[in-house]
This record gives sequence, C-alpha cells and structure tokens, in this order.
Amino acid sequence: MKRFNTAVVLLSLSLATTTAFAQPAVGTIRVDTNPQHILNSFDPDQALGSSVDVLSHYDIEKVYSPHILQESLSAGWGPITYRNNSELRMAYLHWNAEGTWSDPTHRSGYFIGSTELKKPIRYSLSYGLPHRGFATSGDRPIESPNLTYWKSNPYLTSKFTGESDALHPQWVVVDLQSEKSVNAVRIQWAEPYAATYTVDYWVGKEPLEWDGGPKGEWKTFASGELKHAKGGTATLKLAAAPVSTRYVRVWMTESSNTCDEHGAEDSRNCAGYAIQSIQAGSLDKPGHFVEAPRAASDKEITYTASSIDPWHSSEDVKDDGFYQHTGFDLFFTSGITNGLPATIPVTMLYGTPEDAAAQIAYIQKRGYSIGYVELGEEPDGKHAMPEDYAALYIQWAKALHQVDSKLKLGGPIFEGVNKDITLWPDAKGRISWMGRFVAYLKDHGHLDDLAFVSFEHYPFEPCEITWKSLYEEPQLMKGILKTWRDDGVPANVPLMVTENHLAAQLTGPMTTIFAALWLSDNVGSFFEGGGAVFHHSPIQPQDIHETCLGWASWSNFVADERYNIKGYTSPWFAARMINIEWVQHRSGVHQMFPSSSDIKDAQGNTLVTTYAVHRPDGNWSLMLVNRDENTPHDVKINFDGDAGSHFEGPTTFVTFGSEQYVWINDGPNSHANPDGPAVTRILAADGQSVFTLPKASVTVIRGHIAAK
Repeated sequence: MKRFNTAVVLLSLSLATTTAFAQPAVGTIRVDTNPQHILNSFDPDQALGSSVDVLSHYDIEKVYSPHILQESLSAGWGPITYRNNSELRMAYLHWNAEGTWSDPTHRSGYFIGSTELKKPIRYSLSYGLPHRGFATSGDRPIESPNLTYWKSNPYLTSKFTGESDALHPQWVVVDLQSEKSVNAVRIQWAEPYAATYTVDYWVGKEPLEWDGGPKGEWKTFASGELKHAKGGTATLKLAAAPVSTRYVRVWMTESSNTCDEHGAEDSRNCAGYAIQSIQAGSLDKPGHFVEAPRAASDKEITYTASSIDPWHSSEDVKDDGFYQHTGFDLFFTSGITNGLPATIPVTMLYGTPEDAAAQIAYIQKRGYSIGYVELGEEPDGKHAMPEDYAALYIQWAKALHQVDSKLKLGGPIFEGVNKDITLWPDAKGRISWMGRFVAYLKDHGHLDDLAFVSFEHYPFEPCEITWKSLYEEPQLMKGILKTWRDDGVPANVPLMVTENHLAAQLTGPMTTIFAALWLSDNVGSFFEGGGAVFHHSPIQPQDIHETCLGWASWSNFVADERYNIKGYTSPWFAARMINIEWVQHRSGVHQMFPSSSDIKDAQGNTLVTTYAVHRPDGNWSLMLVNRDENTPHDVKINFDGDAGSHFEGPTTFVTFGSEQYVWINDGPNSHANPDGPAVTRILAADGQSVFTLPKASVTVIRGHIAAK
C-alpha cells in the first residue's frame, strides 16, 4: 500500500516548468492582499472535517480498530460530525439502550434514554414507528412489526406549541400515480380524528418536489370543506362532476382531541390526528364509493404525511446487525474525533425534547466535547413544513439550553440542493422554506437559538456527470450560500456543510481524478463564499461497487468489504492537498483573500480556479485547480496586481493530478495506477517566475512574498 511520501527536491524554477511541447500563453493569477478585502477567516481545526454515518455491527468493530482509525485520520480532516441516519429513515434512535418508557408496564410509548453513567455505550439501535402507518416520506423507512395507522406528531399541537392548531395544519397527500377522475373520498379515521379539515386536489405537476419547486396549486373540492366532523369512516362526495387529478390532499386544522388506543393517561395520546386509510375515487349512480382504478403502468399509491407520532414499543427495535449507530462512548473515546469538539445530532422530527436533553446531559457528564448540536435530519426530504420544524426547534432548544445554556444549536440539515427549497405558499404568499423558518423563529423571539445553519451538499445527478460538470461547482456552492442569506439567515449565523460528496448516490467519478479537482474547488469556493464549517463524507474506508459510470467507492480508500485497504482514491490525495499543503491544522486562524485567474476556454469557462489564504506561519498559500483535462497551463502570480509583490525565495510547489493518478476500471479489481504520490518541489522564486500547472491537477504554491 502506497503512503503519501512526497518527493522533495530543490530546483530552479526553470526546471519545474520545462515541458516537451508548446504551451498556451502565460496566464496570470492575481491575489488582492488588501486587509480591507478579506473574504473569510477560519481555523482548520474547527472548519475542515469529515463525518461518520450508520454502520453494521461488523463495520463498527472494524472502523474503530487502531489501524483503520489511523488510516481514516490520515486524510488530514479535523473535526467530525455524527450523522443521524435513524431520523433519515423515519425511526427513533435509542442512543442509550437503558432508559424509561412513558408506559413502563407495556414497555411502550415515549422513550427517554438514561443519563446514568453505567457500562459505556458501544452500539445504538433504531426503532420503527408504528404510527407511521401508510406514510412513505423519507429514505427507505425502517419497518415496524406493529405498523398500524398514521398519527401526527403531538408536539405540533397547541398543548406544546402554545398557539392554535390551525397555525400548524397537518396533512396527508395521496399520490394516485397518474391522473384519475375523482369526486369522492373514503377516509377511515382513527382516534383522534379531524373535526375540521378540507379535501383538496392539485392542479399542475410535482406538488411534493420542494427541492425543485412545486409547479401548480392546491384547490379545494367544491364540497371539500368539512366542519364539526364526527370521525369513523367518512365517505364524502366532493363535487358534482369528477375532477381529473393525480394528487389528493387531506388538510387538517382542528382535532377531536379524543384519545387513541393507548388511553388517556398520557395527553400525547389524545393530541393530533390519526387516519387508518384514505381512498380516492367516485360515487356510482346508487351512491356507492368506487376507488379510482389503477392503470397498468401505475406504481403503488404513496402517501406523504406532514409529521409522525414518535410513539413506539420495545418490539419495534431493528436489531439485525446490519444497521447500527456508533455508541457515543465508543465514538468519543476511540480517537475518531481527533481530539476536537464534535458535531452531534439529536432526534427531533421523530423524538422528544426530554430524550434529546438526556442525550446531551449524558455526553457532558462523561466529559466529552461537543462543538455543535444539529436538531433533526433533512426535514425537506420528509416534507416537514417550515413552521412545524421551527415549532419543534423552539421546544427542543428550550430543553437543551436547560442542560447547557451555551450549547450551539442549529439546523435544518437540508438535503443536498443547488437552489432554494420552495413549497406551497403560506397565507402571506411566501414559498421559501428557509425564509419561513427564519421568520417563524424571529416572530416568536427565538432567532438567537439559531447558532448556525447547516445543510448537505450533493450537487450532481450520479449518472449525468461529465468533465464539464467541474465548471459548475464554484457557482453551485457560492450560489446556495447566497440563497440562504437572501432567505434571511442573519449575517452573524455561520453556514455549515455537515455532509458532502459528488452525488447522493455512488457514481464512478467519485474515484477518478475528477473527484480530486471537484473536492478542491468545493472546499475553496465554500470558504470564498463565506462558509464557516465544511465536512466531507465519509471518514472510514468502504468497498467498491459498480455504478452507472464505472466502479467506485464512497470513501478515500480502495478497500474490500473486510476493510483490507489496497490503495487510495483521489479524494484522499485531494484531502491531503487541502489539509496538509494548503492550510495548516493546529496553527490557528487563516485569512482568505480574493484571487482570480484569466485562463479561460473558448466558451468562457474558467480553466484554472484559485483560492488564496494567508496562514498563521506567515506563508501565502495558493490552491490552484487546473480543470483543463488535456493541457497544462503556465501562470505568473501577482500579489496586489501588475505592480505588486511576488513569491520570493524558497517556495513550496506541490502538485497532484492525472500524471500521478489514473483510475483503472476493472470490475471488483478496480484500482488506481499510478496511485500517487503527489510531487513536491522547492523552487527559488522571484518576480520573473512562471509556474506550470499540469493538466487536470491540483497544485499548492506556498511561501513568502517580497516586501513592497
């Protein structure tokens, strides 16, 4: 297995730039060193990290072994973020197996993990939610053996929000999979049922595509407004003539507050709305309900719900060995945190504030260091309304700040998106999810509880990536950072990426030289755009698999399923270029300055991108990404413009690119050859120096500049 042993050679600059063929004209990199123009300041030990997600029992044993931990940390990333995959899968994470149930007799209800410091926690398990019922939002929801009916989250009712339930309407959208003629519905209510609700139909396309923006509007059926409803099985004629629609929505604004099957002892059992089933169709001439027929091409009908009741029982555990979270004691004592404060999630969409508070109290009683606390997981992917997420956020913030008033809380941990998340307009016509979330916190006097805003970054469709996709990344990253600010995120609230890769699904370019160039641009443009904390995913090795664009791994390593590491992937080398060469960990705050390149192609695409930092050791460090797949480029570097300063004296020149790394697609034996290392040279620079950037490469040039 190759190590990152870079060759260090003292050369004159002319030797470093010799090539065997004609070069394009010399380009210019300009760095603005005016202290008034600083773009960003960041400490790599707080700002450049990685992540760990759900693993199998076997994986946990291997990942936290000394050798794999050493390799995982070798990419140079600093802090780590712990991902809450349970909430992603619409489940309840028992961060501690020990704890109390609200109904101890039946070991069911609402669970609170124990804060007692007993045997260290090595594994944590997920529990399915029986009251998810027919709801299918989320990423492959964890099944429950007791899956019954759908019930909304009681923490979104007036008892907990302190405001009218009409301000937090709960809803279910039925996707009939194709246009159907509908003028009736049959709703089998459970307890509590909706006393006031409407039945609506969608005119347009994609009402649930919030990441891309819905294209249409909801309209209430002519007879679709119900008041003083009685529950039971309601067969409703909604209009005289059928309406052609694919989507039907039940929009609930007043509850009966009758108690579900678990009884009145816990008031949460009597709050919200519950439905056993919904069918859409029409009434025949005798007045009998006929469900809309399925077309041969239709998939199964799906049901998307606004929220889920976190009630569950001890029988709902998923303990198959293939889906486990790392226990917090193992996580914090293993060394994977790099001795730095970690970002920790608490379950919110499918949890309770008391359990979240207990989790943080336990971690602090152990003396473990928390940097940030993320509340919930991907609410946009689960179609949570911004007002609902915000109402929960306030409740959780109160509970967590009772444990520690100094905790830095944030979210919403959006899925990877490239543009604003928009949904159905509210009463004021506002459609921006983030805008409405921030407005709710502000209107309720809790904007100060938002210590950071976090989101994920998965910019590309996995099967549509081409080399020219590289040209998109800086604009995508800077664009989404600007979007969150335009939505109203205050300037003093840091923006954080807590999960990141090329795409949300495995794809071949993740292991080609493409990924190294993309990651360098990704990091550089994030900080250039004002970002505060960046996490690349994941930290641990993973084996390779076939994808639509070749064989690949998510990780920094070429490994098999038993964690035998056979080599490195291009993101590992890029991470080293970023964390070891461009910035300096364990040294303090770096300042980022504006820099620009005039090297473009015929279409106006910038072929060489540039990111400049002034390091605490006094060195100026430039990360230059030559995105030209076929041609090296010569550059001169000017500080403060044409008449400004230049690198002077011994200057470090480190490059990694297509000359050092070529991915070979060979099925399960796919690997890189050559597989590094990066090449390091020490150059004697002066005002006449010209630097050659190899084709498809990342280069760091680092040194002191001449005094003006």
